[in-house]
Amino acid sequence: MLFSSITFLYLFLPFTILLYFFVPQKGRNLVLLAMSLLFYAWGEPVYVLLMLAQIVISYVLLWFVDRFRGRRAAGIFYILSVLLPFAALFYFKYFQFFMDVVFGIKTKTIALPIGISFYTFQIVSYCVDVYHDRVARQKNLVTYAAYVTLFPQLVAGPIVRYSEIERTLTKGIDFSAFHENFERGVVRFAVGLGKKVLIANVIGEFVAEVAALGTRSLALSWAYAVAVSLQIYFDFSGYSDMAIGLGGILGFSFPENFRYPFISGSVTEFWRRWHITLGAWFRDYVYIPMGGNRVRMARWILNILVVWLFTGLWHGAGWNFITWGLLFAVLLVMEKGVGRLFGGREVLEKSHAVKAAAILKHGYVVFVILVSFLIFHNDSLTGALADIQSLFAQGSLIAREASSVERAVFAYVLQNRFVILCIGLIGSTPLPLWLWTKLQKRLQSSTVGDRVVHVLMGVLVLVLMALCTAYLIDGSFNPFLYFRF
Repeated sequence: MLFSSITFLYLFLPFTILLYFFVPQKGRNLVLLAMSLLFYAWGEPVYVLLMLAQIVISYVLLWFVDRFRGRRAAGIFYILSVLLPFAALFYFKYFQFFMDVVFGIKTKTIALPIGISFYTFQIVSYCVDVYHDRVARQKNLVTYAAYVTLFPQLVAGPIVRYSEIERTLTKGIDFSAFHENFERGVVRFAVGLGKKVLIANVIGEFVAEVAALGTRSLALSWAYAVAVSLQIYFDFSGYSDMAIGLGGILGFSFPENFRYPFISGSVTEFWRRWHITLGAWFRDYVYIPMGGNRVRMARWILNILVVWLFTGLWHGAGWNFITWGLLFAVLLVMEKGVGRLFGGREVLEKSHAVKAAAILKHGYVVFVILVSFLIFHNDSLTGALADIQSLFAQGSLIAREASSVERAVFAYVLQNRFVILCIGLIGSTPLPLWLWTKLQKRLQSSTVGDRVVHVLMGVLVLVLMALCTAYLIDGSFNPFLYFRF
């Protein structure tokens, strides 16, 4: 079931909210579990059993970990609690690719369970944290299952750790700040829905139009690269906004997943702003346990390469994802390596040469982002290479001797989507939020102004919901890119 579907917006979600707040606190986790399983089973009726099996197995294994604390058996059960979820992930996501690449054996296509990468990481992080006494083991199976299956972030994140929502799951909603969080949650959900339906979907239509042309002009090639990056950003950040908003409505506080990544001044900064929860997961559960940056240069480079190889593979079993991950590994080694050689990041940031080249540096980051997402977006490296070559007026995609009709088509396609591309570019910066914050502060200086702010937020939600509903009823282009992960 998609968040951006009429069924979810006007049937599933209202019924879930009413039921959730109608039952007493002790029954809310059971409601969350039941509705989350229904949400998942709507599109994955068979694989919901796989998820339930993983929940029960990890729950039992951690019971044995607690039972045998201080003995070797506890370590064995802990290793199993981590390896078994990864084994399931490997089979469904990587087995076919592995057999083809390593042994040259073509195997039958295995259907990928929706969201398996996300809930696998949540189960594993919980098992690691329990074993290392970072969180107490949840003894109530329903509560633990509600954490793993929590529908707002089940199929596409953000990746939520048990410690981040433990209080709400075990002690209930904090009603002292509930009204404010509920209101913010509704607004955040509506904004995320708008980003997904009104921007990502429309830009996605432009991407599909250009890809269908076969050939393109140089201007159209660059517009295509920008559109691909914007579509991925608004699709995923829109989903994250909806998930965070739904969490707020239900009394949870989910971590942020995006902080305007396209304004980054370095690749390092970009990955502090893009898919924040995934980066934090790999940092805390892979990079730091391997030694992080507190090791010799050669080992540190290996740590970076391993983390980014896994990051690429996490997104999919394909050479494009591996190349995408390793590209960022090389760039990060180059950026961070300079800092290590010259005494750390502070020296690098205070360098006169870096300050003087700030604009060029940002241009380099934007170019890297465009190229990287062309690799990410394509199903093959051949297609990615063709898209990258077209940025330099090279390759088979560029129409060098286009007819007047073809040139007119190129111009029409670009002009027809020019406004939405501009909206996407502006919307990917902090400018809209900055303007709203300034207006809000000015209006809230008086009691009447504070009421006006609440009215404006209500109007914004209604307008966005109306526009998105009209689009969803009228249109058919409504994919969620990150569902495949």
